[in-house]
Amino acid sequence: MISVPQLIVASVGASIVLGISSTYAASALYRAVSKRLKAHKVVQGGSGRAHYTLAPSAAVQKIAAAYKWYSPAFSPKNVPRFYDMASLTESPSTFKAVIDIYVERYSRRGGPTIIAGYDARGFALGAPIAVALGVPFVLLRKDCKSPGVLVESSGYEKEYAEAAEDKMCLRVGSIRRGDRVALVDDLIATGGTAIAGMQLVEELGAHVFEFTAVVSLPSLGGIDKIRGYKNGVFKDTAIFTLLDDATIGDANSGDPAGWKEGGRVIV
Repeated sequence: MISVPQLIVASVGASIVLGISSTYAASALYRAVSKRLKAHKVVQGGSGRAHYTLAPSAAVQKIAAAYKWYSPAFSPKNVPRFYDMASLTESPSTFKAVIDIYVERYSRRGGPTIIAGYDARGFALGAPIAVALGVPFVLLRKDCKSPGVLVESSGYEKEYAEAAEDKMCLRVGSIRRGDRVALVDDLIATGGTAIAGMQLVEELGAHVFEFTAVVSLPSLGGIDKIRGYKNGVFKDTAIFTLLDDATIGDANSGDPAGWKEGGRVIV
């Protein structure tokens, strides 16, 4: 028969072994995660404080090489270059490289509790990030297209002319007070869209954890506009961009060579 003291000693010994095993497992997990996180080095961006981007790497080069743009003759908007995110989503390995970067960045302790994507390309980008992180994905819709009770942003201008200003809206209850929200879009140009989303997050009592876009167009001054909005209310908000448009060269044009049809739409 085992005595009580022997049971105590055995229990303590087992606890020590389990504790050591748990500590070792946690340490191994931490090393694995840390190694993964270091795969993509984050550096200070070109637009000052709290703007972060990626140092050159094989993954960044892969994304830049795959990203197509179209001239006004072959794009839905009259802009010099229309960057087509479909060129990423149509390449599974490239799209996975993009998603992996975000998952690595946001899986750290204290990361976002909500991923919110902008209508419409932010939906394609944000949803797989949220699924991988196991957090809710919220849709930022244009022009009150969501059901339910909504909060609406101020109107904002974009890099292309339209008859009326766009406004963003969020359904009340989709984001709760105290949530940490990462706002996701395909690019940042004039900054108007980004600010609209930030307004709504703050209005619902949540915190903008970060605004992120795959491509930044520095010449349009979007980040500076965010920093100067309402006397700097978002001057310290983190902004993370993967690519500067200068890294996407002329060779990335998706315009079809020798196109002889009357227009880009075949009827």
